Parts: sequence; C-alpha cells; structure tokens
Amino acid sequence: MPPTLASLVHHSALKLTVRAGEGRLDVPVRWAHVSELADPVPYMEGGELLLITALKLDAEDPQAMRRYVKRLVGAGVVGLGFAVGVNYDEIPDALVDAAEKEGLPLLEVPRRTPFLAISKAVSAAIAADQYRAVTAGFAAQRELTRQALNAGPEGLLSALAAQVDGWAALYDASGAVVATAPEWAGRRAARLTAEVERLRERPAPASSVVGGPDHEDRVELHSLGTGRRPRAALAVGTAAALGTAERYAVHSAIALLTLTTERSRSLHAAEQRVGEAVLRMLLAGEPDHARAVAGDLYGGLLDAPFRMLVADAGGELRAGLTEVVESAAARSGEAVLVVPEGEERLVVLAADGGAAVTACTEYAAAREAARTAAGEQGGGEDEELAVGLSAPAGPTGAAAAYKQAEQALSVARRRGRVLVEHEQLASGSVLPLLADDAVRAFADGLLRALREHDATGRGDLVASLRAWLSRHGQWDAAAADLGVHRHTLRYRMRRVEEILGRSLDDPDVRMELWLALKATSGD
Repeated sequence: MPPTLASLVHHSALKLTVRAGEGRLDVPVRWAHVSELADPVPYMEGGELLLITALKLDAEDPQAMRRYVKRLVGAGVVGLGFAVGVNYDEIPDALVDAAEKEGLPLLEVPRRTPFLAISKAVSAAIAADQYRAVTAGFAAQRELTRQALNAGPEGLLSALAAQVDGWAALYDASGAVVATAPEWAGRRAARLTAEVERLRERPAPASSVVGGPDHEDRVELHSLGTGRRPRAALAVGTAAALGTAERYAVHSAIALLTLTTERSRSLHAAEQRVGEAVLRMLLAGEPDHARAVAGDLYGGLLDAPFRMLVADAGGELRAGLTEVVESAAARSGEAVLVVPEGEERLVVLAADGGAAVTACTEYAAAREAARTAAGEQGGGEDEELAVGLSAPAGPTGAAAAYKQAEQALSVARRRGRVLVEHEQLASGSVLPLLADDAVRAFADGLLRALREHDATGRGDLVASLRAWLSRHGQWDAAAADLGVHRHTLRYRMRRVEEILGRSLDDPDVRMELWLALKATSGD
C-alpha cells in the first residue's frame, strides 16, 4: 500500500498532530512538497502533502485562508502540514476553520520535526510500496509462467484472475470466447465480442478500457500477436483500476499469451504443410498413404464423411474465411484441413455436418446479404468471394469431391453467388445453367435459319419443332397440340432438316435443339 496521511500521523518519529480533516486521513500521499508561495497551485499535480511555515501568508485572515485552502483542495492537494514555532507559535484558528470547512486534513508539525524528515518518510514509504509491487509482480510472473507451461492458457487465466482479484477471458481470432476464469465470467466476456472485434481492426499492440464506475466492472482489452492483424485478445475485468502489482501480472499474461499465439502460428504453418501433403495424396487416390501421413492430426477427419470446399478469395477475404472455419472447428473440437492454393484459392476439407461447414455457409450467407445490400444502394464490394461445396464423400472419393466443388464454384461465379452446393445442382434443373452468353449465342445461331424462315410467313417451324420434341417425336400427339394434320407436321420436320442440314433421327441433334429452344424460351 502507498503511504497515507494516517501512516504519517502514526509514524513515531514525526510526532504529527491532526488539527482538521481527521476523517480523511486514509487518502494516499503521492509526494511531500514544501512551498511558501502564496499560490502554489500551478506547481501541484495532485496527491501531494503540502508543507508550509506560512512565511508569506496572512494565516490569521479568515477570508484569505478560505481562498487559499479552497484552491489547494481544487488542485488535488490531499493534506497540509503546518510547522509551528517558526512564524506562528500555533496554527491560527482562521486556517484551522478553513481546513475543517473544506475537509482538508491539517497536520501540525512540531518545531523539532524538519520538513526533510517528512519528505524522507514519504519517499521511503513510496519506495517500499514500489518494491513490494515489483516483488509481487515477479512472483505473479513466475506463477503465470508455471501455469502456462503446466496447464496452458486456461491455467494462466485462472492464475491471472486470482492475481487481479477479478476475471479474465481469452478470445480467438474471430472474436469468440475461448476460455474464461472463473467460469461465471463467461456471460460477461460474451457481451464484449463487439468491442473485441473493434480492437482487432487496429494494428497490434492495441488496448482499450470498457466500463468504469457506473458499470458492473472495469474491463481492459488487450490484443495478442505481433502481426498487423491480431490473432487473439485478452480481457481483464476488475472492480477498480489496476495497481502496480496487478499491472505487472497483466503485462506478463499478455507476453505469455502472445508467445503462445506466435508459437501456435509456427505450429499452424507446419500443420498446413502436412495438410497440403495429405490433400495431394487424397486427390492422387492414395487414401492409405494420406492416413499414414495425417496420423492423429487429421486422422479422425478421414474416417468419416467429409465435405470438400473450394473458394476463390484473395487477401482479407481468404484470411477471414480461414479464421471463420478454423475457429469454428477449434471451438467444437473437430479436425479441419485448410490448404491455400496459389494467391486467391482456398481448399477446405471439413467434417460433413460439422461446425466448420456450418460456419462457412453462415459466413457466405452474410457476404451474400452484404453484396445484395450494396447492389441495391448502387455500390459494390472491392473483393468478391465465391465458394463451391461438394457432396459428402470419403477418402476414396476425394478426387471426385474436389471436382464437384470446382464445378459448384464455377456455377457460383457464373450466377454471381457467394456459395453453391453441388447437391443443389444435382437436385435442381440444368436449365438455369444455360443462362450463359456463350450458350445463348450458340442457341441463337442454331435456330436463326428457322426463325428467318418463319418470319417470311411460310410456316411455323420453330413452334412445330418445339411441340414435336416435347412429345418425344410422337406425330399424332404433337400434331394435336399444334392443331394440324400429322402429315403437315411431317412436312415441317423435313423442312427443318433441310434448312439445318441435320437429321432429327440423331439424338445429339435433338438434344441440342431442345436445349437451344429452352435457352431462348424467354424471347
């Protein structure tokens, strides 16, 4: 504890006597300062014990003393020491009354006690308090280090919460709560996710304070990591501002957690290289070798149905998608394989129905909504994200799953969608896939001669062809749909063959014509 006026009064060598403000002796004293100026306020910082002999003061003037004391209180002076037997044999009543009225502690200093003795006592007490704080800080650092080595981040948080007499929480790269200590702090920590997200947008190291006297507690937020974008954050909640020893503990925790984070990044890079090898083996049709290389790292992922995800995303978007997928997998305790391909592609292998796939689809939905909103407002996003998701597969079907994901990605790009699942394509219709300029151009070219013929009024070949194909070449049914004789329809189909130079007996020709008619059905 820092020195207080009470501790100075109880100091046996100083012989100080309280003359006013006895109820406020528990305030800390930052320094003892001697000044005989009539107005020492410009030289005060707050927290001082001011020592005077009233050499230049009219200490017997009530009005002057009221003004003098009032200014001292306004400047944050915590006490006034008056030396008797120098200019005044005793403290004038005017000063005592003014101090009592303003609640300023007034200490009588006997002639045999020099001001230097008081200054030395304050200085020694401050030094002793700082030494205790540093010693406690080193002890806290040792305990935090021991917990970090033996119990990991959870043990470190528990030790930190005990050191600051409050609570602590660790957030991952996505801003989600990873661990808290004590456990009851989980709800409080969850309410700060928005503040953590704002902190992560600032270059590391960064910190902020949330709450204060009118809130449930005072919370300090600190970013963790040495890169431009922090990878984690620490929250420390206390009832009051941190003292010196507590500050040492928090700084030690930040250093240890940052070291853990950076070490995790190195391990993550090594894991990623293993993941690349595992993925290459799976795509090469070597699942047994892939399992052997993966070992316990990804082994569980290869023993159950998984989804393959291929995304086109560069820069911040790829980093954001990676964080979302990896954080979701970490929170749920499931394995996930994330492999960057080149500068703007990401391949993810995640458990079917798991948290990673769910997080990816939710992230894509949020991006889709943001893109739609930006389009409605006449704006757009600088970066685009497109994701293709395969159907569930096993290790032997990894290559097929990768191809499915690429196909779905291609459709997502053409449709301007953020995410497309391959299963959606299989369960839907092929017709939406025809909404492509190249397909439309082919259809227009294939049917142009028939449309030009019909434009002369010499027949209705396009409508007849559509009716005949829709009836699978059944003459009577198609003729009935058109309201013509079947011989008339036969004549028209011969004209179609003559104009196009193709035989309608060829199934490929019939397929191409039907798709061309569907692609231009909006005309």
